[in-house]
Amino acid sequence: MATTTKWKINGTYFESCDCDIACPCVFLQSPSTDDGACNVVIAWNIESGDFGGTKLDGLSVALAVHSPKIMTDGNWKAAVYLDENADSAQQEALGQIFSGQGGGHFEVLSGFIGEILGVATASIDYRSDGKKRGVTIGSIAEIEIEAIPGVDGEDVTIAGNPLGVVPGVPLHIAQSSVSKFSDHGLTWDNAGNNGFFSAFSYEN
Repeated sequence: MATTTKWKINGTYFESCDCDIACPCVFLQSPSTDDGACNVVIAWNIESGDFGGTKLDGLSVALAVHSPKIMTDGNWKAAVYLDENADSAQQEALGQIFSGQGGGHFEVLSGFIGEILGVATASIDYRSDGKKRGVTIGSIAEIEIEAIPGVDGEDVTIAGNPLGVVPGVPLHIAQSSVSKFSDHGLTWDNAGNNGFFSAFSYEN
């Protein structure tokens, strides 16, 4: 029986979708879009990470998802982008983790995917500056989001939501100013719509 490689990664993540603010998908509700689908790009930046002795510090990963209806109903179409700065061992490690093959929370999320459109290496420029997050994925995606100010200028957050990229961690609610994606026959421009961001810590 094969032994699963132990791994742990920490860092920050954000997402940008075409739902109104705040995205109802995290409450297991239908997307607030005209066609009832949710199109989202999710990006992670690993500040510290280890996969069986392979260090993953400083690498980024992105995932583009088309969910045709309520996200937990599944049948997602997904495209995965791995940091081109990763060497072959690091790419293998990232692929194992983010595909769900390495267990942990990504194994749960992978159960909602109906079709993998592709797994590719790409230039991923992940940016985090105070209340702003951004990513450029080659010529495929360009996204900028900023936290929505709440009482006394503090970020507005959601906690205890039943569905999330990072379980058990409050989501900071944001709005996109730029949110473009085009690849695998999927094209969208979600500017002005929902964004979330938080820190993450995953392990198997």
